Amino acid sequence: MNILNLFKVSLRAIASNKMRSFLSMLGIIIGVAAVIIMMAIGQGSKESIRKELSTMGTNLLTIRPGADMRGGVRQDPSAMQTLKMADYERILREKKFVTKVSPEVTASGQVIYGNNNTTTTVYGESTDYLDIKLWTIEEGDCFTDEDIKKAAKKAVVGKTIVNELFGDNVDPIGKTIRFKSIPMTIVGVLKSKGYNNWGMDQDNVIIAPYTTVMKRIAAQTWFSSINCSAITEELSDAAIEELTQILRDNHKLKGEAVDDFTIRSQAEIMETMSSTMDTVTIILVVAAAFSLLVAGIGIMNIMLVSVTERTKEIGLRMSVGATGPVISLQFLIESVLISLTGGLIGVLVGCSISEFIVPKFGMPSSVPAWSIYVSFLVCVFIGILFGYIPAQKAANMDPIEAIRHE
Repeated sequence: MNILNLFKVSLRAIASNKMRSFLSMLGIIIGVAAVIIMMAIGQGSKESIRKELSTMGTNLLTIRPGADMRGGVRQDPSAMQTLKMADYERILREKKFVTKVSPEVTASGQVIYGNNNTTTTVYGESTDYLDIKLWTIEEGDCFTDEDIKKAAKKAVVGKTIVNELFGDNVDPIGKTIRFKSIPMTIVGVLKSKGYNNWGMDQDNVIIAPYTTVMKRIAAQTWFSSINCSAITEELSDAAIEELTQILRDNHKLKGEAVDDFTIRSQAEIMETMSSTMDTVTIILVVAAAFSLLVAGIGIMNIMLVSVTERTKEIGLRMSVGATGPVISLQFLIESVLISLTGGLIGVLVGCSISEFIVPKFGMPSSVPAWSIYVSFLVCVFIGILFGYIPAQKAANMDPIEAIRHE
């Protein structure tokens, strides 16, 4: 009996028990759909995070105070005061692989205009900050280097601040707001960025000269961080080495002395987040894959029942010349066809849910093409693995005993 005839016989056997065959496929359908949905959510989340981080500049470098040990207790980086004006000035003088530099001082509190108020964060920055973080001024202009020298009470605000304090159809340029009793004149409005993947409103922000925030609001002489922009993303590592050497020299750290600062690149953050998402995706996929194991056991169970029901048929085939391997191959083909058909339907269901339903719940989704190929390979493997025992049982039957079976 040739392969084509075996396929025809297998298809007739499956078609003669439509409901039982469908129930056998159902486990595969659910398992494959679940795996594809989990992969789609994981891949979509990873792409969304990468896109979000890339909007901040792929060549962004952030210098923060490093947590050191004092009296056996590790200090909180935010409480340390290791980044000073001298560090910023020396970076400006000696930088080769860095194009833009902006020291950062932050303060949180209420901003008020008339009877309206809202809670926000004021970022004290240099004029390079907007270029480093890829911000765009939609209305007005940014404060100037002269404003930084004078610690001028000027600010650039986000859309949320405008909406909360002034409402719609009001030009905020030139208006004076108060933050912790300090008046600041709005000179520019930032183009909206919306919420990021962590649920933070990126438009709820005020940017002012760093000298203004240091002297008039925070009353401090150190920076909470220094933001830099490498010449290119490829030169980020060279820029990190350069900044590390500048800061170690400035802080008089010699030999094996531990750095009292940390430098993180956007590429490093992307890699960390991608690795985290990959781990989460693997866990979700493994959990979903258990349903495929259960589905495979279901197929084996149904195939064993089918072998028992068709014992007399098997005996007749053997009596007219069908060998054990041919009988075995017939049942393996049936098992694989059931598994593959279920896999095909599962792929269609999984892709449809990932494309049309998952995004409605606010979750990013992107089906990787390779997940579809892997799903089909897994279905073939399940069909062969769990169809082998029933196929061998059929192949090892005694023809005479099989014909006598009632």
